[in-house]
Amino acid sequence: METNYRPTKAIIDLAAIDHNIRALKERAGGARLMAVVKADAYGHGVLEVARQALKSGASMLAVATPDEALHLRKNKIEAELLVMGASPVNFIPEAISRNINLTAYSLEWLEEAAKELKEMEAGSPLQIHLKFDTGMRRIGLQPEEAEEAFEFVGQHPFQVEGLYTHFATADEGDHPLFLKQVERINTIKKKWNRGNLVFHVSNSAAAIMHPELAFDAVRAGISIYGIAPSAYVKREMPLELKQAMSLETEIIHVKKVQKGETLSYGATYTCVEDEWIATLPIGYADGLIRGLQGQEVLVDGQRMPIVGRICMDQCMIRLPRKFPVGEKVQLLGSQQGTTILIDEWAEKLGTIPYEIPCILTKRVPRLYIGA
Repeated sequence: METNYRPTKAIIDLAAIDHNIRALKERAGGARLMAVVKADAYGHGVLEVARQALKSGASMLAVATPDEALHLRKNKIEAELLVMGASPVNFIPEAISRNINLTAYSLEWLEEAAKELKEMEAGSPLQIHLKFDTGMRRIGLQPEEAEEAFEFVGQHPFQVEGLYTHFATADEGDHPLFLKQVERINTIKKKWNRGNLVFHVSNSAAAIMHPELAFDAVRAGISIYGIAPSAYVKREMPLELKQAMSLETEIIHVKKVQKGETLSYGATYTCVEDEWIATLPIGYADGLIRGLQGQEVLVDGQRMPIVGRICMDQCMIRLPRKFPVGEKVQLLGSQQGTTILIDEWAEKLGTIPYEIPCILTKRVPRLYIGA
């Protein structure tokens, strides 16, 4: 194991991921669970999370890019695997040889893929999932192209493994667009008559709030990491999710700063009295971006604010009294019964919880517990 000399580290609780996947599988009834491990498993570490997800009952994995798929295959993860984003047709030989399912998202892509297959005289068909744009307006075949697409794949060496869409507002309750998307994809599915396939429409929000839409499989992304897709889902969901990631460091320096003195770049913080100030070895190069100035951390189970501008490698916090160098500091997670959730950082930054674990850089080592 590589030695890490910095006290800053992200702790990934694989037992929490196991709990979340089992809860989601139970919610989905008999449907399969596709664990979405794109973006380095939302910053949690793709290899460790993928292996745990499969142990916990996921039967499929999904990523966003061909390179992410190859990384899994090169590390001997052989589970059924779908690339949900756009793949260039020159990736098709690799996809066939490594048993990777690609997303077919337009008639144009299908035509180019058919040309590539003809030129390479592939011995095996290309495994694809047909994706339809029912309202997200990102990528996907148009609903009115369904019959043409179905006919085309039947005439060329494609093996259609799945059919899916992606909901734009599943985390907002029964939004009119959500209901319209459900109607559209069900209409498309009824037109399919070329054999069995995996019909999957539910993202995390739909999997939690609409188990009736589980169908053959659900795609669980943010939820397997213990983060609710939205405040609405968090408030209404009938199951418990456990946050898998915590972030910790320790005090490396403590000093008393006199009343009227300023801290850090730009002198944006002025001590209103003589104050104990501690320095932490974490900064925006680690993902503790400058917008988190004022965010609280935990020391001895107490909340204490980040003061002054966050630097690239360090930041400072205000203490109520002197603490020793080496005192543990919790930035995310629990300490002595007090918890800072990822949602709190998201609210502070005016963003969504999805973004928070993804911005923690590779410089922060991930340590795994609870396997």
